[in-house]
Amino acid sequence: MREIDGELTVADAISAPDADGEPRRVTRRFPLFTRDTARPEGGGRAAPEDAPAPARQWPVLAVLSGVGLGLLLTALDVFRYGTILIGLALLAGAVLRWVLPDVGMLAVRSRFTDMVTYGILGTAIVLLAMMAQPEPWLEIPLLDDTLHFTIRER
Repeated sequence: MREIDGELTVADAISAPDADGEPRRVTRRFPLFTRDTARPEGGGRAAPEDAPAPARQWPVLAVLSGVGLGLLLTALDVFRYGTILIGLALLAGAVLRWVLPDVGMLAVRSRFTDMVTYGILGTAIVLLAMMAQPEPWLEIPLLDDTLHFTIRER
């Protein structure tokens, strides 16, 4: 840590000062007691600090709105479209996590882990909704052969 023009500056991000202003000792070992948690990569605000709270968290609100609308459609007995909308909202969350540098509370883990998690869950939900009975939109022959012993109309 150096003093330039009366201000303390840090040589690199690893040796950032702690809460008392002292430089941290760089070590590869985890501390015995953690005092805070690191914000996930991209976990900063999605809008300026002076913007109202909903504007700062618009990515997570967009994904949650899509999921909420999908749940409403599912509750109104439009099961297939509702679950497809839920899956598409999660896929949109994966795209937002990939494209935007700061996504607020949509960032839970590392960027890669969030994208893979949202992507796999969204894809699985969409595919399962398309395979739902009766009259599935998507039929996978391998699954049909594998599940030949289940109850079905002959």
